[in-house]
Amino acid sequence: MKILLVDDEVELTDSLSKILSYEGYQIDIAHEGYKGIELALQNNYDLLILDWMLPGKSGLEICQELRDHSLTTPVLFLTAKDTIDDRVIGLDAGADDYLIKPFELRELLARVRALLRRIPTIEHNVPEKLKFGNLELDQDNQLVYRSGKAIELSEKELELLEYFMSNSGQLLTHEEIYNHLWKNNSKPSSNVVAALIRLLRRKVEVKGEPNLIHTVYGKGYRFGDC
Repeated sequence: MKILLVDDEVELTDSLSKILSYEGYQIDIAHEGYKGIELALQNNYDLLILDWMLPGKSGLEICQELRDHSLTTPVLFLTAKDTIDDRVIGLDAGADDYLIKPFELRELLARVRALLRRIPTIEHNVPEKLKFGNLELDQDNQLVYRSGKAIELSEKELELLEYFMSNSGQLLTHEEIYNHLWKNNSKPSSNVVAALIRLLRRKVEVKGEPNLIHTVYGKGYRFGDC
């Protein structure tokens, strides 16, 4: 299970990340709001643990933005705000649970386990949806949407986009892409990768929206907001 922890208290994030890692969770950390929302939109987390008061963008704003993107990842607020009104505001913004600082570690771990139990079990042979910002790939039905608009892709274009979205932010070399798309012995010319990427760009990159497929000259490509 993968958890994003966003809190500007470095001591707290350091200790919590060690404890959660010991419990078997994979932990990413951000200490300010803009980095938090960037990571949350780029990666498929099973749980977000957010401080309410953050530099740049508050945990409340992060939660609201995620829900605006139709992301249903469970959110647990850690905050010193302890009034009923504050709790109502947080829950109305889309939070799933709320823990007041200071808190007992065992209560935090219990709430983490409870939120993760709510996640539906996905059979290994059933594809899931991949999302990056306003781009969504429905692997079940082999459909792609950007800002809600359907985009038709060929089988190889879908396979390439899925590879990019599953490795967002990572440099993928020409050779890695080539070998991933053509695993058998009957491989076409290596130039086909560049041609396929040009076609994919024309379809998924929209005027007025950030470009998603970036060329790293002499090395390969990187998918994401660079």
